[in-house]
Amino acid sequence: MGEFFTAAGDFLVNNKQEILVKTWEQFYISMSALLLGIIVAVPVGVLLSKTEKVAKVVMGITSVLQTLPSLAILALMIPILGVGKIPAIVALFIYTLLPILNNTFIGMQSVNKDLRGAGMSMGMTKFQSIYLVEFPLAIPVIMAGIRLSAVYAVSWATLASYIGAGGLGDFIFNGLNLYQPEFIIGGAVFVTILALLIDFILSKVEKIATPKGLRVER
Repeated sequence: MGEFFTAAGDFLVNNKQEILVKTWEQFYISMSALLLGIIVAVPVGVLLSKTEKVAKVVMGITSVLQTLPSLAILALMIPILGVGKIPAIVALFIYTLLPILNNTFIGMQSVNKDLRGAGMSMGMTKFQSIYLVEFPLAIPVIMAGIRLSAVYAVSWATLASYIGAGGLGDFIFNGLNLYQPEFIIGGAVFVTILALLIDFILSKVEKIATPKGLRVER
């Protein structure tokens, strides 16, 4: 056990600069994919909540994409976009879509119909009803999907190392190739810490974005 902690300490001391660089790469890749997922999935989820027949088709397609192995999608990106961070971000973007899309759809569908009717009776247009009534009430459910996708993205970004995108996966795969457990454990620990930190930050964002009345209720 003493040897393990010594090796872990040596890993931290000898790779301080590289740990910072790899952690930033992991953060950049995963958060870029998450941001793209939010930009695409939230508006689409809102639209799908108004067209349930189309929603079934779109949800089916995204569910199929979600079942594809992440390494397979990364490999498919190489002939199209080459290697590096861009194909990794695109591949992770595909994986972030389903939780955000699904939760946006469910959140919008779960809004009380009486509240929608009250808004319309006050003279609101459909857009105003969505923007001022339905979407704010659906925020807790939508944020749950975003937080789930964020954790997925940080975890899956580890595999981006296979296509030269960098990140903490470099430590893990180098450790496997060189038979150095401290590299594997060090990389895995920092991935976990990063995922927990991002989830914590998003939980605070969720609290701020949730309407005050819902916060008290929750």
